[in-house]
Amino acid sequence: MKTRALEGRVAVVAGATRGAGRAIAESLGEAGATVYCTGRSIRGSLSDMGRSETIEETAERVTAKGGVGIAVRVDHTDEAQVKRLFGRVAKEQEGRLDLLVNDIWGGDPLSDWDKKFWEHDLNNGLLIQNRSVSTHMITSYYAAPLLIAKGSGLIVEVTDGWDYRYRGNLYYSLAKVSAIHLAEAMAADLKGTGVSAVAVTPGFLRSEAMLDHFGVTEANWEDGAKLDPNFIMSETPYLVGRAIASLAVDPSVSEKSGKALTSWDLSEEYGFSDIDGRRPHWGRYAKEKGFYD
Repeated sequence: MKTRALEGRVAVVAGATRGAGRAIAESLGEAGATVYCTGRSIRGSLSDMGRSETIEETAERVTAKGGVGIAVRVDHTDEAQVKRLFGRVAKEQEGRLDLLVNDIWGGDPLSDWDKKFWEHDLNNGLLIQNRSVSTHMITSYYAAPLLIAKGSGLIVEVTDGWDYRYRGNLYYSLAKVSAIHLAEAMAADLKGTGVSAVAVTPGFLRSEAMLDHFGVTEANWEDGAKLDPNFIMSETPYLVGRAIASLAVDPSVSEKSGKALTSWDLSEEYGFSDIDGRRPHWGRYAKEKGFYD
């Protein structure tokens, strides 16, 4: 991707506090974009995720990379807050919006992987759908008119996986599969408007929370493979960040509209690497290990 290829373009990364969302925002900033970084955690008032990262930090990183980072506290389950967000974007950017990335999640503390669906806390299961499906629908609803008015643009649904197979927990699985179908359905409705919609998944994501889970840092992350040998094929959140930045500048992105895409396939197609110089291919690795048919 050319340096500053997104200069002058405007993006909203919904759910940019940490992990993939933060790296996506930074990658867009590195390409010169103005990025509205939304989430619930701000300095002095963190969300119930129990993490220390904030949207202000993400916005500062976007700016440090060469873009313009703008932090906006938004609870995307609240329609009024989402409506205000896009009203602000329209006012500040003279109606311009080029890219929406839906990376809102918030389901980690709500998912009980040891329980069958009838044993799982029902309220937590339904809250997962509210946080990670309803929020994407609400956010896309208010973003789409700005994109359509310009006659071009892209909506990205960040998910886990590229197909409809079961992911080990009904409520988690339903949320992640829903993101894929949201992209497919939005693409169908957006046909003829100039706006595209895709779903994008990372592989084994080496997020801040995952590093903490394995008791390692990015400097010694490979030690995590002692606990789980599959961790050796993990990727930093920046691989999917660079994938989405590459999609955003692809003049032929409409050919991918409605599809579920992967960080590793896009890495090969567009020729980018992870920030550590590696090109982990989770799909090939998982197939070789027999994880998938």
